[in-house]
Amino acid sequence: MNDIYDVLVLGAGPAGLTAALYAARANLKTLLLERLGPGGQMATTAIIENYPGFAEPIDGVELALSMLRQAEGFGVEVIYDDVQSVEFSGEVKQVVGLSGTYYGKAVIVATGASSRRLDIPGEARFTGQGVSFCATCDGPLYAHKHVLVVGGGDTAVEEAHFLTRFAASVTLVHRREKFRAQSVLVKRAEDNPKIRIMYNTTVKSILGEGKVAGVILTNVLTGEDFVLPIDGVFVLIGQVPSTSVFQGALRLDATGYVLAGDDLTTSLPGVFVAGDVRQKHLRQVATAVGDGALAAYSVDKYLEGKSS
Repeated sequence: MNDIYDVLVLGAGPAGLTAALYAARANLKTLLLERLGPGGQMATTAIIENYPGFAEPIDGVELALSMLRQAEGFGVEVIYDDVQSVEFSGEVKQVVGLSGTYYGKAVIVATGASSRRLDIPGEARFTGQGVSFCATCDGPLYAHKHVLVVGGGDTAVEEAHFLTRFAASVTLVHRREKFRAQSVLVKRAEDNPKIRIMYNTTVKSILGEGKVAGVILTNVLTGEDFVLPIDGVFVLIGQVPSTSVFQGALRLDATGYVLAGDDLTTSLPGVFVAGDVRQKHLRQVATAVGDGALAAYSVDKYLEGKSS
């Protein structure tokens, strides 16, 4: 058997990086496994201005690399590999990647989630340059500007209302003739003079040169296309947790998020969770960092109990 680590941390977003840092600082032998590169969704954000301690906005990649250097400075070992399967039922947990098999006395699952995309022309090109997937993160950047929100659930309607704190106007488009959101939220949006609602409408493409300047919308009833000048597009059509590899191994909710207790314990002893991959209400860098610290603390207490 290969080396057995005290803890395997799966995912190098802000939750995983913090968990690894705290675990290593507690003198636990820590391996951080990441599929692509550090930062997770944070690394796709060009401007982060609501993370405490930075008076000036910081680039998400820059913050991720700083977190990584700090974790490595405490002795965290980092391996880039794509997890294919897991076996969590034994005393020693096993994680199988494309490049090797890894063993740990405990595991912290911090694989994150990804925002659902529209997959239309201009979306990828302008991500971070006028296309956003988080109104709470980026709303203040659009003060006195005109923005478009895409979606029909609670999040889209709530965030459209939130954006009116900053934007001059908010256009909320939904592909159907009725929102899925709670009626009280819809009524609030309908009563807000800064919100314009367009039902039976989809976004065909996002336009601009260097930054978003407008969108092409389609009326799904008539098939008619028309251009709407706009400064920013918020795509709020849900998130997909990165939990497919944990199906059958951990208890998940109906949408695939990992269920956890207050100390971030999962349905299996020795397996903990942190960050966007778990079921919770607010997904921000700050909440992910808090999760990471608590998960590492819980691992330390778990291993302490096993050795006593």
